[in-house]
Amino acid sequence: MSLIEQAAKRLEELRRAGATSPEESPSSEFPESADTPTPEAVVHALDARALSVGLRHGAPDSRPEPRGELPASLKGPARRAEIDLAQLSVRGYITPDTTKSQTADEFRVIKRPIIRNAVGKGSAKTRNRNLVMVTSALPGEGKTFTAVNLAMSVAMELDNTVLLVDGDVAHPTLPGLLGIPTEPGLLDLLTRDNIDVADALVRTNVAKLSVIPAGARQRRSTELLASEQMAALLRELASRYSDRIIIFDSPPLLATTEARVLATHMGQIVMVVAADATTQHAVNAALATIESCEIVLMMLNKASRTDVGSYYGYYSYGDEK
Repeated sequence: MSLIEQAAKRLEELRRAGATSPEESPSSEFPESADTPTPEAVVHALDARALSVGLRHGAPDSRPEPRGELPASLKGPARRAEIDLAQLSVRGYITPDTTKSQTADEFRVIKRPIIRNAVGKGSAKTRNRNLVMVTSALPGEGKTFTAVNLAMSVAMELDNTVLLVDGDVAHPTLPGLLGIPTEPGLLDLLTRDNIDVADALVRTNVAKLSVIPAGARQRRSTELLASEQMAALLRELASRYSDRIIIFDSPPLLATTEARVLATHMGQIVMVVAADATTQHAVNAALATIESCEIVLMMLNKASRTDVGSYYGYYSYGDEK
């Protein structure tokens, strides 16, 4: 008779005699419908008992330690930030309280084709059309200024909400600018399996505006943004928030590779060009990196004056990067 058969027989004799203790009762270890425990069940029970005895005598537990939950303070529903709208207004940004201004009028014109494309009313029927990336060829052209103002302008729409994502993972500026937490955020959603999009979401005092920060910095951020996890996350954002315009503040195209990777997933790209500063060569080189996107909108920034004035202007101001 084998060792397993002997163990099975002995355990069965103990069970019928009622000699086992409640702690080691076979009824909790084997299916009640089985008159005789199977060898697999005996082995499983013996392994479980050995582990239990080892723990009671101080032996180390070799089982993998489960990942802990996020602290309650970092959970999505509790994450809310109060944006200093007055300070933003002083710095030239649009806010819901902004009185009629040239910048506000110009962004009303800028956002219109973006919203049309996002809701499927434009001529191009692209995938992920509600994912909008704001970028530039070089640093300092005003892409963050444009992304925030565009988000604020869309948030003032009656029929649309907006999610602003800090995609400039190498040099995130939205936490300092808007007063939001730095993490968890975009990169954490790609590296941690114990958080959801709702945990990374930060609601603000602008009713229709939410923000996702860049998250904890990672050495392999480019690889993460190019991963299947990122593609799946963007598909989830595009479908889960189909009523939202999702705006990514992206790195400059010629300064890093992250922006080029992000561009492959976007439905629309707004490329900011600084007037009298960015060379045509730089613009052409940047455009060549985003040829895969069907909808690329150009926006001239920092122009000293416009011939079309505030009514039809496609110009804005600001020294933010």
